[in-house]
Amino acid sequence: VQLQASGGGLVQAGASHRLSCEVSGLQFRSYDMGWFRQAPGKEREFVAAIRKSGGYTYYADSVKGRFTISRDNAKNMVYLQMNSLKPEDTAVYYCTADRGTILSTLRRADAYAYWGQGTQVTVSS
Repeated sequence: VQLQASGGGLVQAGASHRLSCEVSGLQFRSYDMGWFRQAPGKEREFVAAIRKSGGYTYYADSVKGRFTISRDNAKNMVYLQMNSLKPEDTAVYYCTADRGTILSTLRRADAYAYWGQGTQVTVSS
């Protein structure tokens, strides 16, 4: 199983940026997908999640209204569109997958079986 995140980089505060994650080695449409991030010196935190069909999405309060998670089951891809970026969004972003998350735990890192390698996003002020 491979989750290959890409699209990280250096962006200006207020700008928009999109992360992508290409998934292989599993039946993509059978997996819930998520994005987490980890800033230096901080614990890994939940960012967003999307159900198998794409019909339900969930967000951390810190990104709600600015970030959008989406998926393309035909291409085995999950995306994170980030708008109105802030310096505090600076982190390594990880995509994750699990066959069956539940509402009470989908914001927890230990709810996900598979993780990508992460991609660095740095937001300059």
